[in-house]
Amino acid sequence: MITETLQVIDVESSLWPALRPLIDAALRLENNDRDDAWHGWDKHTIETFLQLLPEKCSLVVGVWELLPPVEGEVFGEERLALGCACEVLAGEIQAIYSFEALAEAGLKPVAQLEPGLSDALEIMRAAKKIIAPVAWALFTDRDTWNEWVYDGDERQADKAQQLAAFARQGRCVLLGSQAGHAHHYGSD
Repeated sequence: MITETLQVIDVESSLWPALRPLIDAALRLENNDRDDAWHGWDKHTIETFLQLLPEKCSLVVGVWELLPPVEGEVFGEERLALGCACEVLAGEIQAIYSFEALAEAGLKPVAQLEPGLSDALEIMRAAKKIIAPVAWALFTDRDTWNEWVYDGDERQADKAQQLAAFARQGRCVLLGSQAGHAHHYGSD
């Protein structure tokens, strides 16, 4: 699931605090029994998903949150709360890059990234240039992300079905080379 020599690129990133608890949870799953689960995530399902990906690819996640409007404004500002790309090689996560680390491929600063197709495609282009072609890219809001990642009991939940339902409801966008032919990544 995760290589022993996992690299975290750009730990100085402003996006790192949002990534750290997820990496910690993934490492706990990696080091525990196959039957352990965390908020419905289990090692077997994650390993199966990763094994079905292309030999070398990247996975991208962008999560935006709506900040309350400042005095005198009607609408709040949308800000990137979590942005990362994972390098996957032969079914193992090799490295995790913040969106800030993708700047050397021409990606604009994270403070300027906005939810929408234009910036999503630019993020994917940068990930492909620096890491590998994007198998899956998920772009969503913080509420949907939190519901998908953290809702669920400690036993296995069908996270793939839940994400597909969110996409049908317009709560997230799934893009990438694998998005055209989605699979169900449940138990064998």
